[in-house]
Order: sequence, then C-alpha cells, then structure tokens
Amino acid sequence: EMKLVESGGDSVQAGGSLRLSCTASEYRYCMGWFRQAPGKEREGVASMDINGGNMKYADFAEGRFTISHDASKRLHYLQMNSLLPEDTATYYCAAARTYGACASSDNVRFWGQGIQVTVSS
Repeated sequence: EMKLVESGGDSVQAGGSLRLSCTASEYRYCMGWFRQAPGKEREGVASMDINGGNMKYADFAEGRFTISHDASKRLHYLQMNSLLPEDTATYYCAAARTYGACASSDNVRFWGQGIQVTVSS
C-alpha cells in the first residue's frame, strides 16, 4: 500500500509563506493536497498528474498556491504564499489509482497523516 508522508507544516503570520512536501513510497498517476479546518469538511486545494497534466486549483488557492513535483525523488510540493488566517487547517497529501483523480476526495485512495498549518493575524 502506498505510504504518504507530509512535512513542512508550521505556524506563520498572515502574509507569510510555507512549502509543504509529500514523500510517496510509490509515485503513480496523480498527487494532490487537501485541507480540513476545525468544524469544516475536507476540501481540495490542488492536484496534478505525475506527468504534469490535469493541474487543478481550488478557487482560494489560485494565484497564491503552487503545486509541483520532483518525480525522481517521489516528492511533490505545495508552495503557499500570501497566507491568510483562513488557511489555517490540517493539510493532507493524497494519491489515487487513476490519472486525473486527485482533485476529488471521492477518488483518493491513499492519504498522508496530515500536517498542521497555522496562520496568525
């Protein structure tokens, strides 16, 4: 079974930046990021296929967040800039078994353990 491990979570002030990393035991099809704030449902943040296709962003992430990857290291990243207090959440790395499937939690088959991002005003 695929294992995903996130790193890079931290506490930052509003306007700051963070880069989350996800290491995968296998690197297939697609990778994505989701987040869940207390009392809210898990929501998609960004996703892409491992060939660089099907790159998608949530509306709140457009222009501020960038998903990228280093396939040779089985790593993918979420660069988050201009962070807002409402970005505070647990962020999860995700993977699926088909191309184009990592934008929806319904299609995700593998999850990381989650990592905390806290943005203070």
